Amino acid sequence: MDRPVLIAEKRDVIGKKVSVLRREGKLPAVIYGKDFKSTPILLDLKETTKTLSTLTSSSLVTVDISGKKHAALVRDSQKDFIRGNYLHIDFQAVSLTEKIRANVYIEIVGVAPAVKDFNGVVVNGLNELEVESLPEDLPEKLTVDISSLKQIGDGIFVKDLDLSEKVTVLSNLEDMVVIITGAAPEEVEEEGLEEVEGAEEPEVIERGKKEEETE
Repeated sequence: MDRPVLIAEKRDVIGKKVSVLRREGKLPAVIYGKDFKSTPILLDLKETTKTLSTLTSSSLVTVDISGKKHAALVRDSQKDFIRGNYLHIDFQAVSLTEKIRANVYIEIVGVAPAVKDFNGVVVNGLNELEVESLPEDLPEKLTVDISSLKQIGDGIFVKDLDLSEKVTVLSNLEDMVVIITGAAPEEVEEEGLEEVEGAEEPEVIERGKKEEETE
């Protein structure tokens, strides 16, 4: 699979003035790395947003700066969560011959028989796995099939994952990725209480009252 290419140009405008560039449909970014001078760059917002929607935290991209291509990872991004627009991207330029560390997204697929047969509940332990490898050997994601989990208490741990020998796992091998637990018991309402003349009404104690959060 070919790496997606992002066309960029060097950026001279910095600080608060970049808001003008955003209004013009541009996306400010920076690219840095080992033996790579940190360089402010500018991308097309629409095309970059489209490309980033297909990537994970361990996906390699090619950042083309005025014809000079650099393999890179997206290390950080800032978004306007009201409008959903990207505001800034941090790229890390990488050498294809040196190992790097990255977090790989874990995708849970399949249906666990324990859910259907015993009303079990799927509980996720990890959403990402920290690994080390050459950039081109990084998996874009790890697919974990839970169709083998047949009983309550069955689970999948980091040590159970099937990874390439080219990838070194840095996360604890005993960490839980996913496990099946029993369903929480349903609260049973008391019915048929007889009213006794002169008796005080039972005090109702409200449990689990939610606190309102304010931003």
